[in-house]
Amino acid sequence: MSDSYYELLDADSEHGERFHATDFVRSTWSAAIQHAAPVSALLVRALQRCEPRDDTRLSRVLVDLLGPVPADGDLWVRARRERSGRQIELFSAEMAAPGPDGRPRPVARASGWRLQTLDTAAITHASAEALRPVAEAISRDMKKDWDPNYVHSLDWRWLTEPLASGAGESWIRPEVDLVKGEAMNPLERLFAVADDANGIGTKLDPREYTFLNTDLVVHIHRMPDGEWVGIRAETNYGPDGVGATIGTLFDERGAVGAIQQSVLVRPRPPKDPPAE
Repeated sequence: MSDSYYELLDADSEHGERFHATDFVRSTWSAAIQHAAPVSALLVRALQRCEPRDDTRLSRVLVDLLGPVPADGDLWVRARRERSGRQIELFSAEMAAPGPDGRPRPVARASGWRLQTLDTAAITHASAEALRPVAEAISRDMKKDWDPNYVHSLDWRWLTEPLASGAGESWIRPEVDLVKGEAMNPLERLFAVADDANGIGTKLDPREYTFLNTDLVVHIHRMPDGEWVGIRAETNYGPDGVGATIGTLFDERGAVGAIQQSVLVRPRPPKDPPAE
């Protein structure tokens, strides 16, 4: 298997940067579609690289998944500035994949506010209680339960029991690069796992329900540091098939941001009984 989520095939194609996805992007719901975490990280890569400035950084990223992102075939990503400003800028990025007619069509979009930075170290504050250290987390060897897919790209360690009451907590470290030959930067690494909040916070057995998120919104109050990303999350479910995941993102020094996801909840159809 490759050691990355994507391989860059053409940096200057007609429709933007052209990529090929590896098996590490494949979703746990279906091998035919991509997990939203690598998709989000690749869009963040585009947001950061569009007209970069040393005195700004992303503070909020909204990712909308417009439909299933195919795991096979070419992908194109492009970004542009939507709003200029000395202190506040808005950028957008779009991922496209071949549609039924073979032409690229949008499958995911992201927008990101980039804010000008200055020294506010004297007033640093984070209200969320820090996660227990990585050394106390337990690996549940999730890779053994799946064919090669996104789960196989991670060192995933749990601080809580899956599906237990209360917020779920995990430490996760990507073990592959985002793009072949490129080292992941801190925000790319954060978004390579942030979408896992839905699975960490769920109280639903995936053998009985599907719970797909259609988006994720991440606010980053401090740039993350180190290889490990911590997630504390809990999902609330309404009476009408709609839920919401709310969580906090961490590095080993403490909280770095907040995440929210909209969740579509559906019971799994019963399997056909075995033929007699």
